Amino acid sequence: MKLVTCARAEGAAGAPTMTGTPTGVEPDGSVGGTRAAGELGLTRSEFARAVQLGIVRAGRPAPDGAARYARAELDRVRSTEGFPDTLRARVETVAGSGASGRLIGIGPSRFIRLARCGHIAPVGYRINRYRAVVWLYLTAELREFAARDPGLLGGGPPELDREMIAAGTDLRPRTWRERHVGLLLGRTADPWERAAVLASVLPEEEVRQAVPDPAERIVLAALAPPPPYGHPQVPAAAEVAQRLLRAEPPDEVHWYRTSLDFTLAGARGQLKSTGERGPT
Repeated sequence: MKLVTCARAEGAAGAPTMTGTPTGVEPDGSVGGTRAAGELGLTRSEFARAVQLGIVRAGRPAPDGAARYARAELDRVRSTEGFPDTLRARVETVAGSGASGRLIGIGPSRFIRLARCGHIAPVGYRINRYRAVVWLYLTAELREFAARDPGLLGGGPPELDREMIAAGTDLRPRTWRERHVGLLLGRTADPWERAAVLASVLPEEEVRQAVPDPAERIVLAALAPPPPYGHPQVPAAAEVAQRLLRAEPPDEVHWYRTSLDFTLAGARGQLKSTGERGPT
């Protein structure tokens, strides 16, 4: 990859950009996010979730950076068995512990405990008017969990869960980040883009230590994915949501830092092997 520093309109798992001429059809047949969502029978939020999960893959972006979706990709999605019902079922979400618990026949307190202990991973979040985090869960995953582990829906918690509850553990931000990073990494094999994903969830000091070269840090910042779909724009809410994007527990920070070091070594080695110059 030739290293350049340029802004990106859409990250690997970010929301489809709706700027420019999203409903227009390019000469190659590709369309913008709004038209693609309409052709697949999805709302904007459903379509964004489908892109996030890799169900719908973005094609070559427009000159202004807006995401485009190839005609062949839309045809591929429409050709799946049970379309459009199966597609909607894969992206359907439920918000909060009350509604999520009712879906699988348990109360909100038990659902919160299961989620805090890492049995159920959120797929997204929103910040309500009280600046509280409301976690979103995939409906299909909740039903699969209930069918797979019915014993956790009743009775007392396992010993490990009791220990985590006593310690005040809440794994929801961590399990969300794990999913988010995994989806982003699954979109690219480019080592510099992968390094940018890993750097985006680390505290700034960790990134400075891992990447002492300012030019490399500029490249990683340029390649960093944007906040995920649903990330608030209102400053007070954005401040709360921003904390969800950074790893906090020391062992989690260590895992991402180790992964970043390994990925950067590969990226730098690739430059040497191809004879390309590093970032300048």
